[in-house]
Amino acid sequence: MEDALSSLLHDVRPAGALFDQSIVRPPWSLRFVEDTPLTLLTMLSGEAWVTPDGGEPVLLRTQDVALVVGPEPYTVADAPGTPPLAVVHDAERCTTPDGQAAEGLAMCGYEGDLDTSTVLLKGTYQVRGSVSRRVLDALPRIALVPAGPDGCPALNMIVGEIRRDKPGRQAVLDRLLDLLLVASLREWFDRPESAAPAWYQAHGDPLVGRALRLIHENPAHPWTVAELARKAGASRATFAQRFAELVGQPPMTYLTEWRLCQACDLLASSDATVEAIAHRVGYSNAYALSVAFKRVLGMRPSEHRAAGRALV
Repeated sequence: MEDALSSLLHDVRPAGALFDQSIVRPPWSLRFVEDTPLTLLTMLSGEAWVTPDGGEPVLLRTQDVALVVGPEPYTVADAPGTPPLAVVHDAERCTTPDGQAAEGLAMCGYEGDLDTSTVLLKGTYQVRGSVSRRVLDALPRIALVPAGPDGCPALNMIVGEIRRDKPGRQAVLDRLLDLLLVASLREWFDRPESAAPAWYQAHGDPLVGRALRLIHENPAHPWTVAELARKAGASRATFAQRFAELVGQPPMTYLTEWRLCQACDLLASSDATVEAIAHRVGYSNAYALSVAFKRVLGMRPSEHRAAGRALV
């Protein structure tokens, strides 16, 4: 069944698994100015410090995962005080701090053992859509997920794929990075210090969680509080009260919000008519969707579509 975390996968595109597939040697320091909304960092071996501009350094140990949120620059280095030796602008361009082409850097090499050398794995994600934004807005600038005692199956699969070096490796790595991202997000939100959003925590409740899954799976259904309560196995009053307590808003308000999130993404990602989108997300016609759009978001669907395309 669909939920906001699962929906994230529909709106992310991983781009490039490794920084030039390099093994880094101390002293080393990489400054990233890629202007991407979400980056996943992990050390296949060794340790590193991740320092966001204007923020405190975060230690990244072997198989820890750091989710870096937002387009602002950050630095990954062997120590917090090591000045940047290279600046990564995007997957195709890496320069020295003074803007010269960075080729043959002494800190990078292709020889070494994955188990004993310092190896940085980096996945960069282009994230689009209102549904994905709900997830990213719930994350801090850097969300650190420590390595578990039994390791991470997705990360172990990535290491195995890197070692095999067979045709199609990048395509496989990109898909494994999808898996690692969602597993890391789920692990982060399950941590006490994450202050996970109410909608995520409520998924674990036997009553409210069932209703949320029904809403996410089929937002176009003409749901009522009574029907959701019945399917959740509770009285209408008990269900409505518990939903509001756990999610922070009444069931119908949440349903409206979810439908509009879906509509926003369809308007931005497709050429479907407003009428067709209205039916897909649970409104009887374009006028009904437009009224809800204007009331909640302060604009008409056509204005939202035009604004999104103006940013492309």
